[in-house]
Amino acid sequence: MRAAYLLSTAMACTLAIGSYPGNLSQAVQLRDGKVYFTQPPRLEEVVTTYKDVYVWGATYYFTISIPATAGEPLQKITINQREGADRIRFDLEDSTAFEGTRSERGQRIGLKDATSDRKTKIVSLTFDPPLSPGKIVTIGLKPRRNPSVAGVYLFGVTAFPPGENAHGQFLGYGRLQFYNFFNSIFP
Repeated sequence: MRAAYLLSTAMACTLAIGSYPGNLSQAVQLRDGKVYFTQPPRLEEVVTTYKDVYVWGATYYFTISIPATAGEPLQKITINQREGADRIRFDLEDSTAFEGTRSERGQRIGLKDATSDRKTKIVSLTFDPPLSPGKIVTIGLKPRRNPSVAGVYLFGVTAFPPGENAHGQFLGYGRLQFYNFFNSIFP
């Protein structure tokens, strides 16, 4: 009798679970209309092609993964220089985005808008179309030149789902270290 009860309970649970849609992930929307990711994207890596001060032609790569359970596509990324002795200015016309990592590049991703606010030191990049969950995206930002002062530079990265009432979710800090090459050669 107990075995039959356990078997019928197990079958009922299996049927109940099987009736749910395959993708249980839904975006979170509050009463005020703000939309959140169910599971926010992750900042995977931040690297630069050149670590010396004053260098021209560097690219700063920001790699972000969008979990399959994000619940919403990724519409926009903001990158905010939070620490560093020198203000880094970017040539936004040379900004790029592509699927994959910097070493395993996939197809190019369109950028609808790339802006910079001098006062707040925030660069905003809007993807066109928004990036669906389950993807990895890498953003390449070209500074006009590397900073003139050696040290650690921190960049806060925030992700936004689509919509006018989307809530940005902070992904963490990307850390770049710049070195004064000439001081290391001539003590």
